[in-house]
Amino acid sequence: MAIDSTTATPGNRLIFAILLLRRPTAASAAGQSFSFLPPHMAGMGQPVIAKERDYVFNITLFDEIIHAIDVMQEAYFQVWVGTWPSAIDWTAAVLGTHIAGTLETLHRSLEIAASRGIEISEGWSATENTISLYFSQLIGFYFGQNIFALRQEAYDDMLWVVLGWLDTVKFVDGYSSTPSRPPFGFGEIKGVAFPTETLRNRTWHGTLWTPAFAHRARIFWELAAAGWDTTLCGGGMNWNPRLLPYKNAITNELYIAASVMMYLHFPGDDNNSPFISSEQSNKQQQQPIMSPPSPGTSRHKKWYPHDPKYLAAALDAYNWLISSNMTNALGLFTDGFHISGYSSGSNNTQCDERDEMLYTYNQGVILTGQRNLFSVDPNPSYLRAGHALIQNVIRATGWDLARDSPVDDLDDLQPGEIPPWRGLGRAGILEEVCDAKGECSQDGQTFKGIWMHHFTAFCSPIIQPPPDYSTLKTSQPPSPEFWKGIANDHQAACQRYLGWLKHNAHAAARTRDGEGKFGMWWTAGLLNNVKTSELRFGPDSLAPTEGVTDYRNQGVPQTSEWVAEEELVLGGESGGRPVIYDGQDNKLQHPMTGSRRSRKATKKMGYKMNEGGSRKAVDDDPNTRGRGRTVETQSGGLAVLRALWELSVQED
Repeated sequence: MAIDSTTATPGNRLIFAILLLRRPTAASAAGQSFSFLPPHMAGMGQPVIAKERDYVFNITLFDEIIHAIDVMQEAYFQVWVGTWPSAIDWTAAVLGTHIAGTLETLHRSLEIAASRGIEISEGWSATENTISLYFSQLIGFYFGQNIFALRQEAYDDMLWVVLGWLDTVKFVDGYSSTPSRPPFGFGEIKGVAFPTETLRNRTWHGTLWTPAFAHRARIFWELAAAGWDTTLCGGGMNWNPRLLPYKNAITNELYIAASVMMYLHFPGDDNNSPFISSEQSNKQQQQPIMSPPSPGTSRHKKWYPHDPKYLAAALDAYNWLISSNMTNALGLFTDGFHISGYSSGSNNTQCDERDEMLYTYNQGVILTGQRNLFSVDPNPSYLRAGHALIQNVIRATGWDLARDSPVDDLDDLQPGEIPPWRGLGRAGILEEVCDAKGECSQDGQTFKGIWMHHFTAFCSPIIQPPPDYSTLKTSQPPSPEFWKGIANDHQAACQRYLGWLKHNAHAAARTRDGEGKFGMWWTAGLLNNVKTSELRFGPDSLAPTEGVTDYRNQGVPQTSEWVAEEELVLGGESGGRPVIYDGQDNKLQHPMTGSRRSRKATKKMGYKMNEGGSRKAVDDDPNTRGRGRTVETQSGGLAVLRALWELSVQED
């Protein structure tokens, strides 16, 4: 059920939406079990991988993470332009999010090492140096990000910008709130301590950038919020203002995640540039040139932290999405809804034509939204829905959580034989439909890393907030017993995913080439170095094609279902090719606007695709097909390693 934002105040919508979702409340659930595992697994212990851990910190895996980010930045990031030149606008925004996430992991490594008695005097300096290195590159990206092009792109593109900078603000807040200095006694010689207390007590320099990061997040949230529409389908975010209405999963999930993060982590903003509303502009034009601005003009406008409008927006979108019938029989989010007859002038306003296409990232971004909504309103239903979705994803890769192994016997495979497709992967490995044949676009190459990033955020430990936690919205604060119980059960469920996660990380790691670059198709890492020429695709090894449009990899179809008649390229319904790649050199992905007349692809400082991916396919390596190894595939490898480390080091 969606809430009509045009007829209710933000405060009323907020209260009503919280009540609507309340089901079992935190207080009423205090004495209940919060098991987030299926009934037949509720009494099982941890998987073998968790029981046999012979590490406290997992140094080897940690070093693999550092190597992955080193390769990503050294091979693909150009400091002098402040970006990854081979990326496109939205994938670059996602890359920034991966950097921010890795910085959080580096910070967490210091906290974990210190809490477990590991000597970190020397490690502190080395870690601080690495944090400063990659944070400085995020600052460079702040200036290198193509914000003027992004303002004209689809609403999901804008929301990736919001998430990226809010993740960075979150890291800065966390890192600067803990002592960013060597441990006690470090550098003390003959009773003289250096650095001095004056140097030790300085605020971490990264906080200087928080206002800039927050400002960009606010601007792009406001631009994207224009996509929320209640006239069609009873609510929901539209995907792209230059195409016919299409309400897809990813734009709505991004809006949920970005809105609740704005509520939790946006620190406020008193910077009115560069955009002024038309109303404010008219007021300024009516004043004498030399008169000071009135309190109503934009120069005096401020945006405050924890504004209820952000939470109301998140709840509106969440309520709409979970009641939209966008999940299929596997419990996975399909791509989205068209409105039948819209292009022919029909009066229909219902979302009634569902595109059955499955992408991994459609199952991921919502996890961040659910985890953060739980932080605001500790209702177990948010966690229960998130764990159910994760388990559906794992099942759809062909992995049996109860047995902690693939459902298919990989030892029985013949040379070149591809394991059966299970819905969102095969052989227990997360996979895109485009992976096996090497047909993924720049979009598709980014998706699995996105899933892993948001999975990691969802499975972060639950900690009872302090009594004065101002963003906790519940009429009766939960008891300490509630927090302890739900934290333990949440962690127990996440620990059950470790076997599957390690299986994926090992497969992904085996796709690396001699330069340490990850491939796109992780399943190839399980197939004993299969040759491309030996691959055999049986009828059960490919994903169903009925009712699906793989527009993220094959392009937006030039049909009246997607594109207004006046925007159809020459040939239209009878032969217009999908719009996805730039027509000049076939190397840069074309923005998905439906028509090349509306906007040309952004040229990235004249760089060619050979800086982003391999051109020459090598028969011994299936991951050299198509775009080959790119900065996007590298980010996916980084994300799966980071997910494994973060879950591996959680306390028992």
